Amino acid sequence: MPASAPAPAARGESPAVKRGGKRALLALALALFALGGWLAHDPYLLVRAQFERQRLAAGLAADTIEVADHRWVYASSDVAPADAPVVVMLHGFTGSKENWYPLAQRLRGRYRLLIPDLPGWGQSERKPGADYGFRAQAARVDAFIRALSPGRPVVLLGHSMGGGIAALVAARDPEAVARVGLLDAAGVRFDDNRFGIDVLAGRNPFAVDDRASLTRYIDTVFHRPEAKPWIPWPASSGLIARRRADAGFEQAVLDRIGRGPERFLPGDAAAAIAQPALLLWCRQDAVIDPSALELYAARLPQATQVLLDDCGHMSLMERPDAVADAVVALIERGQPR
Repeated sequence: MPASAPAPAARGESPAVKRGGKRALLALALALFALGGWLAHDPYLLVRAQFERQRLAAGLAADTIEVADHRWVYASSDVAPADAPVVVMLHGFTGSKENWYPLAQRLRGRYRLLIPDLPGWGQSERKPGADYGFRAQAARVDAFIRALSPGRPVVLLGHSMGGGIAALVAARDPEAVARVGLLDAAGVRFDDNRFGIDVLAGRNPFAVDDRASLTRYIDTVFHRPEAKPWIPWPASSGLIARRRADAGFEQAVLDRIGRGPERFLPGDAAAAIAQPALLLWCRQDAVIDPSALELYAARLPQATQVLLDDCGHMSLMERPDAVADAVVALIERGQPR
């Protein structure tokens, strides 16, 4: 540029440019105002948006289906070869399908994936007064599998409460389940810990009704600091409001699966599982104590046992590489009883 030419920053802005800048600022202000209105009406909006971002990052499709008198919302991937095994993943108590996305990223393309929100949880339908205990959910999951993988048995993975459900389905319908993986699974009388004592006393250790209890919940289920999700305001307020609204439902389910007559149903049923099996726990699990692994192993002598170090209850999120390796080994090399 010639030395005598004025720099662009030195030129005065034309009226048209000034008007354009004002219109842009006005549009931004209106957009922020609208976003504030949406958040005021639905503070959970930011959480749902984050879940959607995670689903897209994992390369998963969003689907729905009507099965077992419920509308299910699930994530899926069918980019694997047509003859690849179908893997179904069941989340735990207070969890959702999004808990499985780190593992799904590692298995996608190798296996077909089906990852539902269990009825009553996440985006799937919840019916007032319906039973969402182990037995009822196992029947619904069985119907889900048969609807989406007809005539083709699946690899069924379950975490925590979902592990208890998976054990029941595998035991009762071996034609639908070819292999089963139980991750930090509920359903046996493990050694006493703070979580178990609170449940037996009728309390919900996972209850969230303010920022302090949200932090306590995250600290309970995660061990590694770097794995703990950061939930800034206003997303945190949306999540807290949602969990507060779900408090009655959570307590009803926990009363049934944690201290009711169904609490040991999965462990009892596991003795009938003859399929190849995986038992995976984390040494620092403060929810389902690692002693549960040995209790399940006594009923599943054919199971591969994996005890990971430096992780808590959320093995599938804290150590997804190690969990993926264990799942691949189950599928490729697991042996029946």
